Amino acid sequence: MAETPTAAADLQLVPLLDYLARIGRRAGEGTPGALRPRQVIALKLLADDGPVGQQHLAEVLSLDPSNVVVLLNELEARDLVVRRRDPADRRRHIVEISTKGTAELTDACAHFGQIEDVMFASLSADERATLHGLLARAVSTAPQCTAPLPPEDCSPS
Repeated sequence: MAETPTAAADLQLVPLLDYLARIGRRAGEGTPGALRPRQVIALKLLADDGPVGQQHLAEVLSLDPSNVVVLLNELEARDLVVRRRDPADRRRHIVEISTKGTAELTDACAHFGQIEDVMFASLSADERATLHGLLARAVSTAPQCTAPLPPEDCSPS
């Protein structure tokens, strides 16, 4: 008897992704003073995109603006980002990664790379590259929801 392909609904990716994310977070937080994943993501965005408005950062990170303020306060307290008023609009803050932030981001990426080497040891380099590409594509097209709504009610980013 031929095996039928697994239906997409039977794959349950979210629980697996959540489980892997928890493992990665726990491993990453095991080092005192290490950057947390969301801090790494914010610094990586600033490193890649250059200085951006604080509101834009909230939108890209899919975080409530008040949570972005907390995140930036943490990073600013460690001298990893610089926040300044936009000279063209004094109500707006511009955020950029600092030299120290760039150095810590490099260290954090190496640290998370080591964690990934352990977590994904059963995958070949090609499989890891494929997984990264698929996840990056999913992230780039993921709906941006501010409330728990069914996917069809979310607007694409």
